Amino acid sequence: MINFEEEIARFKPSLDVEEVEDAIVKSDLTDMSDIMMEMLKELKE
Repeated sequence: MINFEEEIARFKPSLDVEEVEDAIVKSDLTDMSDIMMEMLKELKE
């Protein structure tokens, strides 16, 4: 059986949309195109 009181005590709400957006924007999300641009930049030098 599920102990609802225990589950409610352990519940942690998810981030709000603005908080999620800030977390994503602040993180360094290097993708393949960023890597390729950096490599091309280094080749030109």
